[in-house]
Amino acid sequence: MSGIFAQQIAALPWRWRGGRLEILLITSRESRRWVIPKGWPMPRLIASNAAKREAYEEAGVDGAIRRAAIGRYTYEKRAKSGSSRACVVTVFALGVAREHRTWPEHRERTRRWCPVDEAADLVDEAELRAIIRAFAAHGPRGR
Repeated sequence: MSGIFAQQIAALPWRWRGGRLEILLITSRESRRWVIPKGWPMPRLIASNAAKREAYEEAGVDGAIRRAAIGRYTYEKRAKSGSSRACVVTVFALGVAREHRTWPEHRERTRRWCPVDEAADLVDEAELRAIIRAFAAHGPRGR
């Protein structure tokens, strides 16, 4: 699989609010679709820590990241040129402890806390929807 797919990492930011689980989504820069913070692996950082850094840079959140992945999904990354590249994204759960007022990409993205079902409905990728719902079903504490 790694030979045909580009590898990316992502954080699934979550929190408890009013007794319910919420997921943080952000808009992509180009298409303004709802996504989770993701990016390319970073030299000298293990995958989960790279995902944690992406969550800060793209969504302005910090917290405790789990080292074990909670799932993987595939999508087509579209370039400005119109070309696309198949990517497989490894997802790590991030329990959000802090939200920053400003962060590196705050002028380029919108962030939105959503109940689980709404978050799952807003993302385009079926595999990511399944990851969000499975994470909620098993509970973040048990992961």
